[in-house]
Amino acid sequence: MKNLVIGLAALALSPAACAEEAPASAPSPNEIVAAAPPSDWVQIPAEDLLVMDLAPDAEGNQRRVVIQLIPAPFSQGWVHNIKLLAKSGWYDNISVNRVQDNYVVQWGDPNYDNPEATGETKPLPEGLRVLEETEYVTPPYHDGTGRVLRVHGAKDTYADWARISSKGWPIAGTEQGSSWPVHCYGMVGVGRNYSPDTGSGAELYTVIGHAPRQLDRNIALVGRIIEGMEHLSSLPRGKGELGFYADFEKDRRTPIRQVRIASDLHEIPQPAFEYLSTESESFAKYAEARANRRDAFFIHPAGGADICNIPVPVRRIPGE
Repeated sequence: MKNLVIGLAALALSPAACAEEAPASAPSPNEIVAAAPPSDWVQIPAEDLLVMDLAPDAEGNQRRVVIQLIPAPFSQGWVHNIKLLAKSGWYDNISVNRVQDNYVVQWGDPNYDNPEATGETKPLPEGLRVLEETEYVTPPYHDGTGRVLRVHGAKDTYADWARISSKGWPIAGTEQGSSWPVHCYGMVGVGRNYSPDTGSGAELYTVIGHAPRQLDRNIALVGRIIEGMEHLSSLPRGKGELGFYADFEKDRRTPIRQVRIASDLHEIPQPAFEYLSTESESFAKYAEARANRRDAFFIHPAGGADICNIPVPVRRIPGE
């Protein structure tokens, strides 16, 4: 199962054991990441990067948000739709319409499924897939002979186990092998209406508060913000229902100038990012240090960590 997931077993060490093994001056998680050799980093394909340019702020500063789209086997129907919407230019000139404190920022057509909508909805491009609710969850993996590959990991409040996948994503699942992405801070999902609607990808949101894990398996997660989160998390909160901007504050909606797949941008150089391989020794050290802080500021190692408290390090490729 190493090719599918990497466990967090190292995070279950007791504080006493960690203290006994700790060197006099233990490195911080950031120091471990900074010391990781180039071979421990994996480049993110440009076609998996969604680049969203907001309108400049009040002082004229540019505001760019970069989203890494989730790879197979998760949510690939919605990812297909998002790439189609970006390539067709559909996302251009939409807006941020909802900012709910300690919950989500949501963007899309201001006249779609918005309590304060007053105009006509923007026509969607042809070719969008209609997805089923069963696709929120990935079926059990098989070993090629029909036998289910059992997955074991750290016990989780919302699932039988939770792990960081071999491709660097927080996932949870059942002992029977089904799995799904987890709603951690900065994860990006697909807005939808009541069941059986599953959303097309035309309306997206990101988590800006405590992880709303109750949404796991109830809505499609399609990516995570890897740069520019501050441009969304700092927006003024909406005063309307569910944090939507009410009619009297519609001028607070932040316009989105354009959204493109990074490989389609004409910029030189194009945005390029890499993540710390979750199968590397550097990541194992980083994860253990996140769970048991022993650098100078900390007094008591925690002895463990929630799945959302081990964010996979992502950085711009040096020189890009």
